[in-house]
Amino acid sequence: MKIIKRNGSEVDFDINKIIQAVSKANNSTTSKELSESQIRDIAEFVEFKLQKADRAYSVEEIQDIVENQIMAQGAFEVAKSYVKYRYTRSLIRNSNTTDNQILTLIECNNEEVKQENSNKNPTINSVQRDYMAGEVSKDLTRRILLPLDIVQAHEEGLIHFHDSDYFAQHMHNCDLVNLEDMLQNGTVISGTLIEKPHSFSTACNIATQIIAQVASSQYGGQSISLTHLAPFVDISRKKIQKSIIDEYTQMGINITEQQISDITEKRLREEIRKGVQTIQYQVVTLLTTNGQAPFVTVFMYLNETDDPQEKADLALIIEETLKQRIQGVKNEKGIWITPAFPKLIYVLEEDNIHEDSKYFYLTELAAKCTAKRMVPDYISEKIMLQLKKDKNNEGHCYTCMGCRSFLTPYVDPETNKPKYYGRFNQGVVTINLVDVALSSGGNKEKFREILDERLDLCYRALMCRHNRLKGTLSDAAPILWQHGALARLKKGETIDKLLYGGYSTISLGYAGLYECVKYMTGKSHTDPEATPFALDVMQHLNDATKAWKEKENIDFSIYGTPLESTTYKFAKCLQKRFGIIKGITDKNYITNSYHVHVSEKIDAFKKLSFEARFQALSPGGAISYVEVPNMQNNIKAVLNVMKYIYENIMYAELNTKSDCCQVCGYEGEIQIVTDKDGKLVWECPNCKNRDQTKMNVARRTCGYIGTQFWNQGRTQEIKDRVLHL
Repeated sequence: MKIIKRNGSEVDFDINKIIQAVSKANNSTTSKELSESQIRDIAEFVEFKLQKADRAYSVEEIQDIVENQIMAQGAFEVAKSYVKYRYTRSLIRNSNTTDNQILTLIECNNEEVKQENSNKNPTINSVQRDYMAGEVSKDLTRRILLPLDIVQAHEEGLIHFHDSDYFAQHMHNCDLVNLEDMLQNGTVISGTLIEKPHSFSTACNIATQIIAQVASSQYGGQSISLTHLAPFVDISRKKIQKSIIDEYTQMGINITEQQISDITEKRLREEIRKGVQTIQYQVVTLLTTNGQAPFVTVFMYLNETDDPQEKADLALIIEETLKQRIQGVKNEKGIWITPAFPKLIYVLEEDNIHEDSKYFYLTELAAKCTAKRMVPDYISEKIMLQLKKDKNNEGHCYTCMGCRSFLTPYVDPETNKPKYYGRFNQGVVTINLVDVALSSGGNKEKFREILDERLDLCYRALMCRHNRLKGTLSDAAPILWQHGALARLKKGETIDKLLYGGYSTISLGYAGLYECVKYMTGKSHTDPEATPFALDVMQHLNDATKAWKEKENIDFSIYGTPLESTTYKFAKCLQKRFGIIKGITDKNYITNSYHVHVSEKIDAFKKLSFEARFQALSPGGAISYVEVPNMQNNIKAVLNVMKYIYENIMYAELNTKSDCCQVCGYEGEIQIVTDKDGKLVWECPNCKNRDQTKMNVARRTCGYIGTQFWNQGRTQEIKDRVLHL
């Protein structure tokens, strides 16, 4: 059995330490209320609790159990002594917790940090450096930068103040990179002027450098569009054509226009192949200043351009992108695996959704890619145009900023035209809806009262995020604010004008709608009798952000939080505050945003249809998924799901399995089993290998694909998932 110490390291449980601690408390009293057998009983009860649990308990949780058991024995003086000892030790620890946290990071001994981010390897120096800086930032945030009640609410799991490890710096969350502006008008990278590229391959190379620079200047996801690369295909075409004519002229060989065209297209496709390969391989091999590959999304939308030539060239880029992703990348053993990045989004539209559509061949290719590599994800142009309407009542289709964070529709007051690229999100604070429900005791009037109190807490926390960015000079991140990624401000100019009027967004996240509704109504939110309450909660969140927006002229929006490590944190906090409540707090995770619970049996089409109603109420970001088996031999079924997405829901994805074992070469689904310590671990079903360094596991956990391993809460959530198809 394992326990997690206060510094985050994981160690074996030692019953003797419980006996020693209780004995010391007992000996410090004059009456010595506990006998040796009673002390032994207390220690064995703790051991029993840990054996029955399917996760590692923290020291604080174990001490709570000990304290309760001492009082259950009627030894109140001993309990007082034990509490006093805990308090004294707490004062000593609180004098400086940061040093110890950093030391455990350096020694790779911090279990919580190891499992915090499924795409960061904490044994690598650059990752450790980022985590060390993060610990300092979190310490400053707790002690100086945030009000005490917000810090306490965050620590108790009432809310989650995201990314406090970056809050000390003036950094924002995620964005849509204006790649078009930077490529067409030039940019500056590390003090070097980069002019408009003269070929597609050069444009791709510059794009990857931009991605790396942007990732090092913010902490969230970013998105680029392949449409912005499409104009450079024709530039290369003309360049190649001229080169061919010159070659054959110098050799004195006559060549027809058709031959020139054929040779040109052959060489052009090779350049496109190399350019796309540059993006794929550079993105997965780059390490940004935070020690990980850039969290980048690549957008594939044919209708984003009206020019017939550009659209045809865009189709060539999309085709090559999908083909290369189907192939995957080789791991250190030379095995083709599923890479985490870049994430791909493919827009379903009239030109590609029907069998007789001009670009249906791309959709078939996308289906094969999804079946093999879990991407692309799908946006329905049809549904998005209905949901994302600007002040002129015109619908728009555009990519999210990373995995699911969507900008709200915006019309540039200077041009009276819609604008998306160059905009960003200021940050996120998430409300724990499960805690609101449990705190209300099931009383709906009290629920609304507590909900409003927590929303006010979130509002003030979000304003802290906003005010931290306010006054930031463009010099803080030149690639973002001065050289076109987000703006072209002057040196010394603040970014303040970009924080207001809807240019950027700021997000109220929410988590655990399923458990919230289940506790308040006794039914899943998919039950027709409970759905109205779920929708009412969502509407109330929207009404709150609308009021904040009118008050502050800041674009607050509702965001379906992609819980990763926070799902475990919230679950532990709920268990500590309310105990184990069947169907509510008896798991080591809570449900992401509005999602149907992972264990609920529902078919793919009903799930997508149901969740579509909630996507409309999450304008700041949402994504739905369906869990499917290996679909590589059933592409027709994948296409049927894609067609359903097009007709019914704005943004969705299919979760497939594509793992491999480096020991025996098995390809398929690596399974989750329980080891002798009661811990969930990954195991190859073929050779029983459990060494996570000798396997490649890819699972989608929060919009992005994770390729490392997850904390016990998220691992249990993955294990509990049922198939929807």
